[in-house]
Amino acid sequence: MKSVLILFPLAILLAAFSPKADPEIPADIKTLLDKNGCVACHHMSRKLVGPSWMDISKKKYTAKRIAQLVAKPEPQNWPGYVPMLAQPTVPKAEMTKIANWLSKLK
Repeated sequence: MKSVLILFPLAILLAAFSPKADPEIPADIKTLLDKNGCVACHHMSRKLVGPSWMDISKKKYTAKRIAQLVAKPEPQNWPGYVPMLAQPTVPKAEMTKIANWLSKLK
């Protein structure tokens, strides 16, 4: 019984400081990210070749601005990263859907 009383507060403490799970990417968005190759350079919360989706969302870009930056990247916005190549082949409807999701990500 004593060991349970000792371990219980420890378990609560560990739970309080454990890393939070990444927000889930909606299935339709994940499909578009995979299809258009976005996941080769971006991850939800980790820096890969490009910034994470969470870091991009912290910039508070509008969906329109995100779409513009995908079509014509501005590397000075992300110092320390490999400059992104323009992605003109992403269909406009798909880019709009991705950009809307990313602009609302928290």
